[in-house]
Amino acid sequence: MDSSTANLIAMLRERIDSLRNAGNLEEAVHAASAAVEKCQQSLGPDLEHIDAFATALEIRAEIQRELGNLDSARDDYRQAIDQLDQRPDRMDQLGRLYAGLGAAQDALGEPDRAAVAWERAIGFFEKVEPPLLLDVAALRNNLGFLKKADGNLDDAESHFLRSLEILHGVHGNEHEETASVSNNLGALYQSAGFFEQAREMHMMALEARRALLGEEHPDTAQSHNNLALALLSTGDRSWARRHFEKALSGFESLGSDYAADLEAVAENYCDFLRSEGESTLAEVIAGRVREVLGTNQTVPA
Repeated sequence: MDSSTANLIAMLRERIDSLRNAGNLEEAVHAASAAVEKCQQSLGPDLEHIDAFATALEIRAEIQRELGNLDSARDDYRQAIDQLDQRPDRMDQLGRLYAGLGAAQDALGEPDRAAVAWERAIGFFEKVEPPLLLDVAALRNNLGFLKKADGNLDDAESHFLRSLEILHGVHGNEHEETASVSNNLGALYQSAGFFEQAREMHMMALEARRALLGEEHPDTAQSHNNLALALLSTGDRSWARRHFEKALSGFESLGSDYAADLEAVAENYCDFLRSEGESTLAEVIAGRVREVLGTNQTVPA
């Protein structure tokens, strides 16, 4: 690649970065398209030209995905993948491209294709020296959600467990990502009827979130609610009650920005209170939540 072309492409990339950092994605995609066109015009058989073209396509794909132009993003990811064609020196980039392709396909409502793309991305990330394990963990978590939604709970468990194993090994217990996957695994076990395992996973998530985020964080409040539901399933009703109260208090303090979460927790808590023969208190709680949310919101009493 001649120096003038290389300098122009470098300038365009700097402009793309500046526009993206400023939040001007519409203009950034035009600059990215200019970089793609310039790279395509100078495209030759040597690896330097191919790498520049694939990278320009990847950058444009990311911006298109941020803008919600998912078909265009998917096309750019695929074209960039074709350019690199299993190159052993580009395993990390191929992993990113397949990960991005999977994300676009998932957003387009193509879960089966997304799963295939994410599995391929994992394969490339695992071949990098050293393996990009955190990327693998993120994609395993994604695949866990896809398999759970498809009703394949065994495969979902395998993906969540592998993700948790990696995150625990890299970050330890007290880390937001570890807590998040523990929570996801707990939700899977709860839906599958493995209540003791659900309880333990939600307990692990809550302990980490309390230590990292404090009691006034929405993730902590959600963990209190999730643990309360698991405790009900294992017969620990008085303990469940305390966690419902903490979940409710947490979301009340966060106000209307978390209206949907507050409504869900209030409904769970009111259902519990009615089952305990405390319908009057359930009415009080529902009224209190309505005051927080405003009179236009409805909370089952």
